[in-house]
Amino acid sequence: MSDYLHHECGIALLRLLKPISYYEEKYGTARYGINKLYLLMEKQHNRGQDGAGVVNIKLDPKPGDEYISRYRSIRKNAIVEIFDHINKNANKYSGELFLGHLRYGTFGGNSIETCHPFLRQNNWMTRNLAMAGNFNMTNVDELFNHLVEIGQHPREKNDTVTVMENIGHFLDEENEILYQKFKELGNTKLEISPLIGEHLDIANILKRSSKNWDGGYAMVGIVGHGDAFVLRDPAGIRPAYYYADDEIAVVASERPVIQTVFNTKFEDIHEVKPGHAVVIKKNGRVKEELINEPTQRLSCSFERIYFSRGSDVEIYKERKELGRLLCQSILQAVDSDLRNTVFSFIPNTAEVAFYGMMQGMEDYLKDVKKRKIKALGTNITEENLSEILSIKPRAEKIAIKDIKLRTFITNDTDRSDMVAHVYDITYGTIRKGIDNLVVIDDSIVRGTTLKNSIIKMLGRLEPKKIVLVSSAPQIRYPDCYGIDMAKIGDLIAFRAAVALLEENNLEHILDEVFEKCKEQLASNVHPMKNYVRAIYQPFTASQIADKIAQLVTPEDCKAEVKIIFQKIEDLHSACPNNRGDWYFSGNYPTPGGNKVVSKAFVNYMQGLNERAY
Repeated sequence: MSDYLHHECGIALLRLLKPISYYEEKYGTARYGINKLYLLMEKQHNRGQDGAGVVNIKLDPKPGDEYISRYRSIRKNAIVEIFDHINKNANKYSGELFLGHLRYGTFGGNSIETCHPFLRQNNWMTRNLAMAGNFNMTNVDELFNHLVEIGQHPREKNDTVTVMENIGHFLDEENEILYQKFKELGNTKLEISPLIGEHLDIANILKRSSKNWDGGYAMVGIVGHGDAFVLRDPAGIRPAYYYADDEIAVVASERPVIQTVFNTKFEDIHEVKPGHAVVIKKNGRVKEELINEPTQRLSCSFERIYFSRGSDVEIYKERKELGRLLCQSILQAVDSDLRNTVFSFIPNTAEVAFYGMMQGMEDYLKDVKKRKIKALGTNITEENLSEILSIKPRAEKIAIKDIKLRTFITNDTDRSDMVAHVYDITYGTIRKGIDNLVVIDDSIVRGTTLKNSIIKMLGRLEPKKIVLVSSAPQIRYPDCYGIDMAKIGDLIAFRAAVALLEENNLEHILDEVFEKCKEQLASNVHPMKNYVRAIYQPFTASQIADKIAQLVTPEDCKAEVKIIFQKIEDLHSACPNNRGDWYFSGNYPTPGGNKVVSKAFVNYMQGLNERAY
């Protein structure tokens, strides 16, 4: 992605189902769990750059022994630092239950206190709670107020602490109910503690605590005595996968991570169903349980386009299909002149879509060659046959990302100059003034990097025409479920639509939408509507794309610039099981989404440079 985005966090839960001595005997190391957790986290490094953390729990400790150990880091090499620490303190982290987290913060400071896992501590083992997740809640205020109403005094007002205290409240209640039950049955206090752990109903706790949550989440938790769980939102917005055999139970944000680390088959790894929780009891039983009734499945399509690693067999096929489906629009943009067109991609996530695009062009040329050969009839010669068969799409590696370059300069003018050199080009690949240059990217969000770097860079090759292709549709609306797209004014598609409204004397639409959004926010109507759609309605997708091209083209660029976006219906065709498209369509999967888009637009109209949630 050329426009840098903070995005989805990574989770890794590992439960060893055998005694440590079993792994030492079979695998030759007592550090089996530590080693596997390291791999689970390192293979998901793409999901965390702001920090990482690990919690380890020892089962059945003696009173007075430390049994919960946590270490977090916000350093650049956080995973390495964490496991260096663990390796130096191996006995401390020799428990059977591990929870790892990779953090990509969407807002707020990047301090050690913001790093997961979070701890809620208590002298009762079954009241201790460690939590981490890949999530964002849209109704933190309501959840916070509920905690205040039940008598709590939360130390912070953020979704992580609020959700943990919410679960912790019902965990306490469950403990109290079981305590009274076993006390009435005549058990001693010493006997009651293990009985509580054995009978703790994790599914019931999650049902009671999550019934009013609005957001996208894959929430992972471990209780001090050894129970663990992962809970997924009813729309399946955030991803979670699990695998279990007689040795281990594991949860991760991405399927190929589990495949690689444990050498398992695709079909043996299960997706956590929307609205369900996978509960791993201390006794080793693994069960998937219904927590909240699933709604329409609207899993995040950005996971397929960009966030998840492309090594997943399904994601790889989907990204190739996204590229292939753009071929017809590309051919129209270059007048089907493939002899004078060079294809390339923006590194690195667009590479798979590039392969699909090239495959589509090769398929198109097969039909062209057939028609040309048939048209020759009996006049076919070796020379003209060779000429026809020589037609093929031209591909070059045009853009090269200079990963060593850091835009550390604070002066705006100097920083802009540095940004222009984040990408480099391969000279001599384009015939000046003759060749069209088609370059595919996975998405176009803010357009900043396009204007300040990519188009300037491509323009140095002096192509006749630059065609920028996005494997994603136009991003028109803010996200509120974990992706760092909370300010609608940052989105280039929105800015293009506003520019078109102004050019066509339709500014009154902005005022009308502003009043409607303010009114429903003030009255707190439920459910709210997405009135912001009206801003795009007067224009076709092509008109907005052309305006985007105009906005991102530098003044000194001599080549004509054309931008092509994926169609939403083609996105659904390529990614049939991940149809969450609210940032493209405005169809939010939860009621809180419409509240967020209304707030984002009101902020824009009032000139407030702040987040909408």
